[in-house]
Amino acid sequence: MPGLLDFTGQVVLVTGVGRVGQIGHAVAEGFGKAGAKLVICDVSAVNVAARAREFVERGFDCRPAAGDLTEPDVAQWAVEEAVQAFGRLDVVVNAAGGLTGVKSMLEAETAVFDREMAINVKTAYLVSRAAARVMVQQRRGAIVNFASIAAFHGRAEMVAYTAAKAGVAAMSRSLALELRDQGVRVNAVAPGTARTPENLATMGAAAVRWVDVADIVNAVLFLASGLAAGITGHVLPVSHGEA
Repeated sequence: MPGLLDFTGQVVLVTGVGRVGQIGHAVAEGFGKAGAKLVICDVSAVNVAARAREFVERGFDCRPAAGDLTEPDVAQWAVEEAVQAFGRLDVVVNAAGGLTGVKSMLEAETAVFDREMAINVKTAYLVSRAAARVMVQQRRGAIVNFASIAAFHGRAEMVAYTAAKAGVAAMSRSLALELRDQGVRVNAVAPGTARTPENLATMGAAAVRWVDVADIVNAVLFLASGLAAGITGHVLPVSHGEA
């Protein structure tokens, strides 16, 4: 990891770290390689415990925090776990979320909308709120959320997802204004279609301009780092120029 992206001694909480090969796992790995102390979160206790063991075996200082981050008490608890374990919280990355399905709004159940909003917007909102309370007291911190290039333009049969990711982008900009005078920065990345095993399995035959997961990780680390000290309220596309 380049020296300019050195997180040695910093405490980083990453959500959505359940499965190997997915973006949340890669983001946590990137911060671990850069020297950060990690708290990783996922709804699956089995998966997040396995990821924590993996990271510890690789020499990372890592603690798991399992639970449903759509619940306010769980989001608050996860942040408190980080502070109790390491005494501070420097960075939060809200990587939990994703696309649960592609279907016409005319055919989709209302539960699809509720689910997309919960896993993408609500988790980021609740974790960011809990983290901001700590970071404001510290007078420093960085939050990086996950939007999508789908937030910028409509996507047929992805109405709920595009609405959710647009919500994440808008929330990031608004929270940045609330916290900018208190030493806390809030930004978001907006990836295109990531080259993950799951996406390749379901979309491998599609005409897609793939985005390497490593490029997304580098964008997250940049926004969380001191190199981006003057950047807040920005939604950074990582898409090779695709909209």
